[in-house]
Amino acid sequence: MTGDKDPRIIAIEPGDRLVVLARILDASSEQAKRALEQEAREWRPLGSTCLGRGLYRHDSIFRGQSDAAVWSHVEFTYFRDFIPGDVIDRLVRSPPVPGVVLLRAEILLTTPASFVVPTNWAGSSHRPGRRPSIEYLDVHPSRLADYRDMMRRHIGPAAAKLVALDKLGTFRSMETAAVMFQDPSLVATWNQIHLSEVVAEGFRGFGEELDAALRETVPGGSFANVFAGLNDMRTIPRWTLNIPVFEDEAAVGDWAKSSSL
Repeated sequence: MTGDKDPRIIAIEPGDRLVVLARILDASSEQAKRALEQEAREWRPLGSTCLGRGLYRHDSIFRGQSDAAVWSHVEFTYFRDFIPGDVIDRLVRSPPVPGVVLLRAEILLTTPASFVVPTNWAGSSHRPGRRPSIEYLDVHPSRLADYRDMMRRHIGPAAAKLVALDKLGTFRSMETAAVMFQDPSLVATWNQIHLSEVVAEGFRGFGEELDAALRETVPGGSFANVFAGLNDMRTIPRWTLNIPVFEDEAAVGDWAKSSSL
């Protein structure tokens, strides 16, 4: 745990065993959307290892291979140590609510030095000017070690500075450990997901603010220099802005703080 570096933030390391179950969901009608979102609001923790859950509705595409919405919702459920088998049965193997299709389910682990939440994190729904930004990235398998090192040494620390300054709500970088299900109709693939909260109006990406943070945290660092290396490692098949439907994630930060004591 690296939370003692800055009292304003908590950074969760892979060794802390935070495991995330992510589901990509598509609701075919307004009725199905309402049913899915109501089910989320009525949720209860899924076993003793469950720390929280967030459901987000697609709002707009910031970058993608097409301008068409491919799915309507994405959900992240957080666990410490492991995901119980009955939870996987319920969320992956059992059908979602009527009218909702599960397009992909995967297990995610935190990227080194790159999963950062503020110490008082309580979700983004109380910040209406912000939108959860979700990047789906595909890193070439032969460059995964280089990518993790780049995130650990450069991107993660710079993003942590932006979280500490409240320029980002969180910076949650996660990498795919296992894809448990993918519908054949979903042609997009990825092996990393980055979740953050950004000021939606006029959002143009992280370039300007991340550049300033990199120059402060990395000797000789700059957005152009760092991302020149990243661009050789990965593509971004989809990057969306979203609406928070339901967030109950305070226990993630509480667990992280208690683990650092």
